[in-house]
Amino acid sequence: MGKLTIISWNVNGLRAAYGRGFLEWFRDTRPHILCVQETKATEEQLPPELREVEGYRAYFSTPDRKGYSGVGLYTRREPEGVRAALGIARFDAEGRFLAADYGDFLLCNVYFPNGKQSRERLRYKLDFYDAFLDYVEAVRKKGKAIVACGDFNTAHREIDLARPKENSKVSGFLPEERAWLDRLVEHGYLDTFRMFNGEPGQYTWWDLKTRARERNIGWRIDYFFVSEELRKRVKAAYILPEVEGSDHCPIGLEMEG
Repeated sequence: MGKLTIISWNVNGLRAAYGRGFLEWFRDTRPHILCVQETKATEEQLPPELREVEGYRAYFSTPDRKGYSGVGLYTRREPEGVRAALGIARFDAEGRFLAADYGDFLLCNVYFPNGKQSRERLRYKLDFYDAFLDYVEAVRKKGKAIVACGDFNTAHREIDLARPKENSKVSGFLPEERAWLDRLVEHGYLDTFRMFNGEPGQYTWWDLKTRARERNIGWRIDYFFVSEELRKRVKAAYILPEVEGSDHCPIGLEMEG
């Protein structure tokens, strides 16, 4: 079995990232699979260079609302099947989910909702979390392992953000959001980055307005979780903070293929 490299990145607009060197970075890095979130474009709106990258098949899930949300998947290995729906209309309308079946595991590329806008959006986010967990647990019961990646929009523990006390009442670090990540772990999903790195100061998102990245005042809200049965196949998990072009940076996972 060879090594399988998967990278996940919230690009904060795929066309904007394209203008900042995304494609050059992608061609230099050449992961086996690249998952992108917050594409903010329909497939038709993307330039041909982003729709057809040499050596890759591309799949996209786009929302009903233009210029918003959206996820994409570039893969060198052809999946057995791809679906862009959890099967719940109010979630599927926002284009936040892609699942690719690689035979022995299902890869879920997800842009989880942000709950900061209102109590209604926080409720939507928590309901989406529950629907996602129900979905992957149903898949696991059929004997398939899970790799779940993307922008989860919540820092799990105090170590996962620079200023936990100041943000204890802010969506993204609320007790009920963190409790759902606890539930995910209790169901046998592993935060792969913490399998290898227990240090503070490891972040994946920084506020652009306050130039927080220069001071590393950030949040770790992008994750690769794998189901317990994949533990032994995980060989590395990492953050790539030096890669710019978005308010998030890419994260990576290496597994035995």
